[in-house]
Amino acid sequence: MRLPAEDELRRERAGFLDTLQSLSDAEFEGARTLCDGWAPRDVLAHAIGTDRLGDYLAKGLWIDRANSAQVRRGRTMSRAELMAAGRRWAARPSLFGRCAAAFLIGDIAVHHQDVLRGLGRSRRLPRAVERAVFQEGVLLSFEHSRRLLRYRVVPTTAGLPALGRGPEVAGTAEALGMWLGGRDEVATELRFAST
Repeated sequence: MRLPAEDELRRERAGFLDTLQSLSDAEFEGARTLCDGWAPRDVLAHAIGTDRLGDYLAKGLWIDRANSAQVRRGRTMSRAELMAAGRRWAARPSLFGRCAAAFLIGDIAVHHQDVLRGLGRSRRLPRAVERAVFQEGVLLSFEHSRRLLRYRVVPTTAGLPALGRGPEVAGTAEALGMWLGGRDEVATELRFAST
């Protein structure tokens, strides 16, 4: 039985892996991403780890500690091993991954953008995925940047409400989501109201 959003999660994961497969070895191992200090291989190792709830429970729900452990584990694997693990993860999400699919679509879409934008590349996001990036940014804002507590964000993407209070920041749902999630590089794509 398929759970809600499971097929979309599989598609997003498969697309992310296709991007990683297209990278040269040098890019895979050392290209810049929007995740500070992480190469594309590290982003993949972390993404695979999001399906393992035990990784987070073992670290007392300290997300940054669990993420660091996932990256360290991934660095012990060859590219072929890591990509094979990624293909399994994409094709057969864990029960946790399937149950949390609606949330994890935003997570993997943000990380896909982290890799693409770090390489100076882009892709056209389906509307549902762009909305998921925005929702992920809203969640990450409370954990990392706290920007939603200081700004009123106004998506120019149809169908999404403005959120927050303070000086207005407008932009696409994707750019706002990335910025809310702490990706400062996308600020040039946003319109900040003069105060």
